Amino acid sequence: MITTEKEEKQGSAPIRQNADSPRQKLRALIVEDNSSDVELVLHALRKGSFELQSDVVQSAQEFTARVRQNTYDVILSDYRLPGWNGMGTIEILQREALDIPVVIVSGALGDVKAVDCIKQGAADYVLKDHLPRLPESVRRAVREKQLRDEHRHAQEELARSNRDLEQFAYVASHDLQEPLRMVATYTQLLAERYQGKLDQNADKYIHYAVDGAIRMQILVKDLLAFSRVGRQEAVPQPVDCNLVIKTVIANLQAAIGESGAQVLYENLPVIVADHGEMVQLFQNLVANAIKFRSAAPPVIHIVAENQKRDWLFSVTDNGIGIAPEHAEMIFVIFKRLHTHEEYPGSGIGLSICKKIVEKQGGRIWVQSQLGQGSIFHFTFPVKKEVVNP
Repeated sequence: MITTEKEEKQGSAPIRQNADSPRQKLRALIVEDNSSDVELVLHALRKGSFELQSDVVQSAQEFTARVRQNTYDVILSDYRLPGWNGMGTIEILQREALDIPVVIVSGALGDVKAVDCIKQGAADYVLKDHLPRLPESVRRAVREKQLRDEHRHAQEELARSNRDLEQFAYVASHDLQEPLRMVATYTQLLAERYQGKLDQNADKYIHYAVDGAIRMQILVKDLLAFSRVGRQEAVPQPVDCNLVIKTVIANLQAAIGESGAQVLYENLPVIVADHGEMVQLFQNLVANAIKFRSAAPPVIHIVAENQKRDWLFSVTDNGIGIAPEHAEMIFVIFKRLHTHEEYPGSGIGLSICKKIVEKQGGRIWVQSQLGQGSIFHFTFPVKKEVVNP
């Protein structure tokens, strides 16, 4: 450990270095108009175990040309330059879509101005009479940049993986439809032709085959619907949610008539979205409220509240409710709380709702107790150019 007398007096953190450890390679772009200060900066970095390759610029034009031409690990910029503020380096990097950490290396800099530099995007600031702390500041800035790169790479890989999975689900479900149709058709023909003509076990086996084939058809159809959400990037348009609910009521007219359900709504907003997906979203929620009804006729109430940044939609029903411990599980694809005999379906409807809402940057959740109905909430971003009708 090397600690200078000046560092001890100033209270600066000492630079720790191991004579046997490899020197860290660093390519730096120095924005400085004083050649003596440039030498002091380079000396501090070499003393901090950096193997340096550096360029020096003094103007915005030179800086822009260099960052377009070369790749740098860090920018070391004086705050005050003739006719230019060193913080302009951050603006140029943002304009060029470059993520290079900027460390301000300056003379006297007040606390307020120093904090403002950090707020504007500087990785750190170091005073010129405290240069012994520069190597650690640079090392930290470079490490944080590496973490950002790793995070960005992980996000890109996750997005790619999700696209691959969606493509697989789409292709698999699409290509399975025809052979499943054949299986379902011929097992139904077997049931029609040989029902009662063989023994009881044969009738039971045929029934199982027909039921399994039909359920598989429904499952594949729903999986295809799930994989299609977001695949066709339609241009978002103003969507009147009042008209969406009217379409949903028309689509579910048979179920509404059979159950005696009431679907109540008023003064719903206009949002920017995909009309077909909004119909799909509300239709799944309303259909679930009808399906999982209690002994009383279903009453479904749909409202929306403007929370400045988001619209908060709530779909309330008086159905059988959900145990709180299952509130998260119901949005997982193919997760079911009931048997097929109790309630038919594949358990994919709420997964589709979640996918539609999250694609728009919103979130969806449920408040419920067993036997006390449910309230499904979801948020949608407010677009200021669209007004409430």
